[in-house]
Amino acid sequence: METLLYIGFLFVLGALVERFSSTLYVPKVVGYLIAGLVVGPEILGIIPYYFVENSHIITNLALSIIAVLAGATLKISNLNGHAKEIVSITLFQSMTTFVVVTLGFIFIGDFFGFSITQTIVTALILGGIATATAPATPLAVVHEFRAKGIFTSTLLAVVAADDAISLIIFSLALTVSLTLIGSDVYGWENIANALFLITFSAFLGVVAAFINKSFEKLFAHRKGMETISTLGLIFIVYSLSEFWGLEPLLSAMVMGIVMTNISKDFDIVEEEIDNHLAEIIFMLFFIISAMHLKLEALFSLPLAIGAYVLLRFFGKVGGSYVGALVSKSSQEIKKYLGLALMPQAGIAIGLVLSLQNQSGFESLAPTLLNIVIAATLIHEIVGPFMTKFALKKSGEMYKNVI
Repeated sequence: METLLYIGFLFVLGALVERFSSTLYVPKVVGYLIAGLVVGPEILGIIPYYFVENSHIITNLALSIIAVLAGATLKISNLNGHAKEIVSITLFQSMTTFVVVTLGFIFIGDFFGFSITQTIVTALILGGIATATAPATPLAVVHEFRAKGIFTSTLLAVVAADDAISLIIFSLALTVSLTLIGSDVYGWENIANALFLITFSAFLGVVAAFINKSFEKLFAHRKGMETISTLGLIFIVYSLSEFWGLEPLLSAMVMGIVMTNISKDFDIVEEEIDNHLAEIIFMLFFIISAMHLKLEALFSLPLAIGAYVLLRFFGKVGGSYVGALVSKSSQEIKKYLGLALMPQAGIAIGLVLSLQNQSGFESLAPTLLNIVIAATLIHEIVGPFMTKFALKKSGEMYKNVI
């Protein structure tokens, strides 16, 4: 009974946030995050710890749909020959962010009293994690302000492609780190594992997309049933990927990419989700996600947290500009796309959590976790404003939105 009571409370809270966020000119994502933080265990405690700790099924349901919707933005017919700039921007912003954050932390390593090896390892790991971008936040902001155009499609495509790149970079950084701390026996296995994860996660998504395609004839002219079967497959793919130790977000994204390109009816399914589910999905995901954040982490390592946020900012903005310059993108993409890539959440936390039981990281793992969790709080509060600003400057936000 209590669980249903809390879910009902979150629905009412989400409706109130939706009602007043536009009046205050605040992106709904930020409203949801602040509301979740306030009513959660960290501040008022209206929602208890045990509910938050057992809310993974809700966030996983939401994440699976969000990942598919993010992947569905990579529709080849809509890119209109912009694949080159998407690849260029994705690679340049990822690599630049890694280099800037890594070098930055090597230079400020003396402030933490670490040895040279610990400093380099910390810098490499934070550099690898910094490359990741949260797909949910840009997608939610785009959905809220009904943005549409080349800038928006490029942004969402870069975000969708960012997952695979960040996994590879992080794995390389971890391999070098393990070698430095004397665990070189296992080092190169991380690259093999990363390639395995990416390959088989993508394969699972492709298979599911073709299975879904086969359902089209079965549910022809019954879009409601087709939507239900698609949602069922999405949940199955996400859960199987998680159960098999693959990358659930990547599997779901690839499923979305393939479905939107091989299915004539997937647009109808997208429209059904957009009209009836999207608002609920984003609301629950961001409110509950905020309840997992720890305020105490903000005050544990203020210099390191501030440095991570600023270095990542310069890496994303500078790298995106260079990538856009190389691919001869528009001025709007050159100037503003990097700003829209600031949100960071689930993937980054997942990567740093993977270090908690990693041999050789016993002394560094807690520090890295605090830095990433605190930075996530900042990125998820500030990030939506930056994404909104970028979309507004691009001229692709709905004309009546301020």
